[in-house]
Amino acid sequence: MMNFTFNNDWWGLLTGSFMSNALVAGLLIAIAAGAMGYFTITRHSSFAAHALADIGLPGATGAVLLGLPVSWGMGLFSLIGALIIGALGKRASQREIATGTVLAFATGLGMFFARMSSAATKQMQSILFGSILTISHEQLIGFAAFDAVLLLVLAVIYRPLLFSSLNEQVARAKGVPVGLMGMLYMALMAGVITVAAPAVGTLLVFALVVTPSATAIMLTRSPMSAMLLSGVLCLASIWGGLVLAAMFPFPPSFVIVTISTVLWLVARIATGRTQR
Repeated sequence: MMNFTFNNDWWGLLTGSFMSNALVAGLLIAIAAGAMGYFTITRHSSFAAHALADIGLPGATGAVLLGLPVSWGMGLFSLIGALIIGALGKRASQREIATGTVLAFATGLGMFFARMSSAATKQMQSILFGSILTISHEQLIGFAAFDAVLLLVLAVIYRPLLFSSLNEQVARAKGVPVGLMGMLYMALMAGVITVAAPAVGTLLVFALVVTPSATAIMLTRSPMSAMLLSGVLCLASIWGGLVLAAMFPFPPSFVIVTISTVLWLVARIATGRTQR
């Protein structure tokens, strides 16, 4: 039975080296999730974003089976799944079917790989629910490099990606390469999922990539403001979760997801009242 006693040495725990890595990881994750979460909402791709995390499962378990870093396998499979979904699902209705089909196959493959190796089976809990406190310095370097690439690519394709996300039919009529924008979005989202999954796992990554952006969109109509606010809300959820996890014996992933959900619920109630 869990003991819900207050940890008097919480500050010492919070200033530990492993916690410093977790706090920096939270910042890097918030930058990536805040930038891409807005497009996920406007493109109606929440299911696809959630599915990409689960599609990365066989890659993660396969990497453990081969003795490779989990993030390599997860990133590769998420990218492959993203490109397949992007190629098969040119329109929203087609994307739902393609996403569901790829997700079902990937989940089965992940279970198959897990059964082939006891090491992969032992890693399943960390893969599914995350372990932000174990993120290494090398992973932080990878997160920072991805954020730099992500922001650079978004700076180049921001206008056509935003146009195609807000009104796909008009964007196509205006000559915007909607198909290419869709593929690039899915590829970038695969990277964001790979970066965010170590914090809360593949099952709960939705709370970092989509929920803060959904909250931000309720509070502001400006795309850029929504992206910035989404990043701030994501960061508040992660850092707040780490602080509370240091004070009380709660799993960090649970607290992070709870804070993100509560912020969304408060914003929904507040905006609902102002619209009446």
